Amino acid sequence: MQRFSKVLPRLALGMLLLGTVGMFVSMFLGVADVVGTKFLGLPVPGTLEITESTMVLIVFGALAYTQERRGHIRVELLYNHAGPRGKSFMEAVTHLLALVYFVLVCWQGISELRYSWEIREATMGAIRFPLYPARFLLVVGTLLLILQLALDVISDLGRLWRGEPPPPPPKPASIGDELPQGS
Repeated sequence: MQRFSKVLPRLALGMLLLGTVGMFVSMFLGVADVVGTKFLGLPVPGTLEITESTMVLIVFGALAYTQERRGHIRVELLYNHAGPRGKSFMEAVTHLLALVYFVLVCWQGISELRYSWEIREATMGAIRFPLYPARFLLVVGTLLLILQLALDVISDLGRLWRGEPPPPPPKPASIGDELPQGS
């Protein structure tokens, strides 16, 4: 279990970096398309299709990493007034509900991936771009999030049992901060 909890952040970081590459591809492709269309009268074929597919990678590639860093948004109206055990209870319930939700998303994502693969689903644009790679990345990103949420639920229940508060989210990094050693 301990080894698994060390491998998962690396996989989540890998997906985050892949999503970052997807964001840069979308950004450069979008700029090239706008500049090409506006000044040269030559749009870049397939820009819309590729950008749509990279959006899946950008969003679902970051979910597990953000969860591992405790970076998702939460409403703290009641949370800040609860004691350590109450905070751990709220975290456990939230993570359990998120786990159930994303298991359902993953289940449907696998079903859609299977169907997309069988029919070799592709876009209907100037360039036929396959859609099953984006569906595959959705499933992978969701699976990593599910694994992280499962670890979080186990940790939350342990803290609840011991009466400990959840760990605080890390402070946001700023320009000039050094990267942690060993990462």
